[in-house]
Amino acid sequence: MADPLLRTLRCRNDHRPGVLGRLATALGAAGANIGDIRTIRVGRDHIVRDLDILVDDEAGLLKTLDVVNQLEGVDLLEVIDEVHELHIDGKLEVRATHPVRTLHDLRRVYTPGVAEVVETIRRRPEEAYVYTIRGKTVAIVTNGTRVLGLGNVGPVAALPVMEGKAALLHQFVGLSAFPLVIAARDAETIVTTVQQVAQGFGAIQLEDIESPVCFEVERRLVESLEMPVLHDDQHGTAVAVLAAAMNAAARAGLDLSRAQVGVIGLGAAGTAIARMLGEVSLHPILGFDPNPQAQERLRAVGGEPVSDMAGLMARSDLVVAVTGRANLIAPSLIRKGQGIFALTNPQPEITVEDALAAGAAFAGDGRSVNNLLGFPGILRAAVDCRARRIAPSMYVAAARAIPAFAREDEFVPSPLRPEVHRGVARAVADAAQKAGVARLPVPTDYQLDLPFQALRRGEAP
Repeated sequence: MADPLLRTLRCRNDHRPGVLGRLATALGAAGANIGDIRTIRVGRDHIVRDLDILVDDEAGLLKTLDVVNQLEGVDLLEVIDEVHELHIDGKLEVRATHPVRTLHDLRRVYTPGVAEVVETIRRRPEEAYVYTIRGKTVAIVTNGTRVLGLGNVGPVAALPVMEGKAALLHQFVGLSAFPLVIAARDAETIVTTVQQVAQGFGAIQLEDIESPVCFEVERRLVESLEMPVLHDDQHGTAVAVLAAAMNAAARAGLDLSRAQVGVIGLGAAGTAIARMLGEVSLHPILGFDPNPQAQERLRAVGGEPVSDMAGLMARSDLVVAVTGRANLIAPSLIRKGQGIFALTNPQPEITVEDALAAGAAFAGDGRSVNNLLGFPGILRAAVDCRARRIAPSMYVAAARAIPAFAREDEFVPSPLRPEVHRGVARAVADAAQKAGVARLPVPTDYQLDLPFQALRRGEAP
């Protein structure tokens, strides 16, 4: 299936009632989802508006444009590709924190003054967290072998996604992040490369590395580096799923700790979800995947592989599907009162509407869970605590913190709310202390927009 396209239609409408309504109706009938509508200019006879639309593919876009061009009272002025425009020159840049305007500035920022700082760090290497960028910087590492739903696009084509992750880390939790794209598919090269550059960063975030290589890469880096290493495709997804599942189950009167949970699809995300849900369930997590290696991974985390999907559906109170296959789950397999999270994007294994119509107590799709809910706050806390690693309890703490911010009509809150990330960071920092992996104490009520200089100097709060 082709990837959805986001475009902006600049339309000039007759300034009279009903024209905008007919335009919106026509767009919907053509299969376009309407996003924001912005008024650009208002005249006596006409109104110019920008309408953001999402269509399935290029054919869907052409069909939509043809429908708009046939509407009376509507002139299509321009089709704007804001996505590509936004990416011109990339989404990141490196800026100096102290401008150099005078000779005095130069002497402090560079030679001869910088030599004093070099000597300080040589004597006490941990001071690099205080006097360099290391204490607030994350390396986002990928080889581009499993990017979104596009598969192996290669390291260079993966850069826009990594830049996006970096932009989100900076906006929501004030961390600086930089993409490291590695042109290798074997675990040995990736691990060795990251080990060689890790000392320049406060944490490592792994992204979009194909399975099963991603499992070995993460394991070896966690074992060899005394610093936070997070594979977002695994743990970020699992945190968001656990948060949504806890909140939805509680609202439906389902005790998640006593419920039987089944996971369909045991790739990177599915295995991590099974492991995470296993942290809160009294029963072994059921899992279905025809891949023997995937089944062994599930056994290794305490789960129980089953031989067929129908059997899993029949036994499970909550089903999480992360297969990459649209329309995999037939409505006839849904049990009344069951919870369903079908998370494949853009088309889920079963739609929310079909699952609810078949008797599910609650249902969610990929829009119900978003990795952005977890990874910024987790990394912020892990870096500030100077954690030796990210313990499983820290992920569970993040998941438990998220539902508190959800409104009544939400499984989880919007990831665009800054208070969500502060709440996650507070919970994760506390869990890091309890797990014994934190090198520094971080107050549980800290504000993420503060620089934490005192903490980075090793002073108690």
